[in-house]
Amino acid sequence: MQLLTALLALGPTAHALEIPHERYQLENGLDVILHQDDALPQVVINLWYDVGSKEEVAGRSGFAHLFEHLMFMGTTRLPDSGFDDRMEAHGGWNNAWTSEDATDYYEVGPSNLTPTFLWMEADRMDGLDGAMTQEKLDLQRDVVRNERRQSGEDTPYGVAWLEMPTMLFPAGHPYGHSVIGTHEDLQAATVGDVVGFFNQWYVPNNAGLVVAGSFDPAEIKPLIEQYFGGLARVELPDRAVPPQPDKPVKALIELTDQVQVDKTHMLWHTPAALTPGDAAMDVLSSLLTSGRSSRLYRKLLVDRSLVQEIDAYQMSQQYGSVFMVEALPTEGHTIEEIEEAVAAELTLLATEGPTEDELKRVKNQLNVGFLQSLEALQSRASALNRYRVLTGEPDWVDEDLARYEAVSMDDIKAAAASLNTDRRGILRVRPEPTTAGEEQ
Repeated sequence: MQLLTALLALGPTAHALEIPHERYQLENGLDVILHQDDALPQVVINLWYDVGSKEEVAGRSGFAHLFEHLMFMGTTRLPDSGFDDRMEAHGGWNNAWTSEDATDYYEVGPSNLTPTFLWMEADRMDGLDGAMTQEKLDLQRDVVRNERRQSGEDTPYGVAWLEMPTMLFPAGHPYGHSVIGTHEDLQAATVGDVVGFFNQWYVPNNAGLVVAGSFDPAEIKPLIEQYFGGLARVELPDRAVPPQPDKPVKALIELTDQVQVDKTHMLWHTPAALTPGDAAMDVLSSLLTSGRSSRLYRKLLVDRSLVQEIDAYQMSQQYGSVFMVEALPTEGHTIEEIEEAVAAELTLLATEGPTEDELKRVKNQLNVGFLQSLEALQSRASALNRYRVLTGEPDWVDEDLARYEAVSMDDIKAAAASLNTDRRGILRVRPEPTTAGEEQ
């Protein structure tokens, strides 16, 4: 509660909501953001590289995610598992994630580990390529291939997620392949390929460093300059923003998997993250499936017993988002019935819109969830970097929240109208056919 009170800086000229910070840039292009919060003796370091699967070239899918794993394999100065060992020995921990748009590394721990965290991240940016070996590549390649099996190939309905990129986007589009990559591309990777990828993208002028928590800026700024300032700036390749498709490349795909029940995924192209129309899609998804009073939950599950599970969400991305409704039918019903019922509800919303009470309820839910997410120091550190990349302004939190409050009845009608059957793609997963003698 104290944190939210501090964030809510009310006043006639101040933002209603802000993440106080100082931003500056080193000569080599590294973007630095300092967010001081002395509520607890902890610190978060968030190092965001503007490289994800969207930067991968044909025949080398999965490189961004593979490199996330390789970043923990040690450098010349801190070999093997030294990165984890050193921070964990003093109460710190770290993790990372890779998406279509970015790769993000972060450390969390007591404030006295701040210099250690900064040195270790600078060391990786400076010297990981020199410590790369065939043995490390082989080990992490196998780990990633196994992850693909566990998260996609061997997970119920996971094949749908592996197929979605090629269904939604044309060949050559930055989003036209999965983040995890293919077995063939991962196996084809060489040490030279990996080093080249690192030297091209893991450079200071393609990164944002956020230091958040309890620290003294007068002490931290010289350390940042000392550790990162000597790293060389590199000329980055041109990255033209691709045109966003209006509809999926394929209108219908049917797959089989080792599952017991059919599942449908209804997909549409929608506005890019934080651009006009993106917030309306978030609100619409909540109107459809957030809570027992939401439209599809109430009408398809409670009233008609047509579905056993249903969910809708906006997957916001830098170059264009995707809206999805996914559902499992109950016994005696089909996914075709679900697809027809969802289309009918979207048509109804496009024509009549939601009620005032529905829209107010959803906005309240989104506002509370938004504010609660800012209580975590780690979330604020990540938000500063995300806003920096998507809008050019790290403190875009007030504008972000205001987007949802500004969504009107007409906005919801327009959003629902855009999710029509002409622009829809359907990806169905059905049980593998049984052979004679097998149990049904």
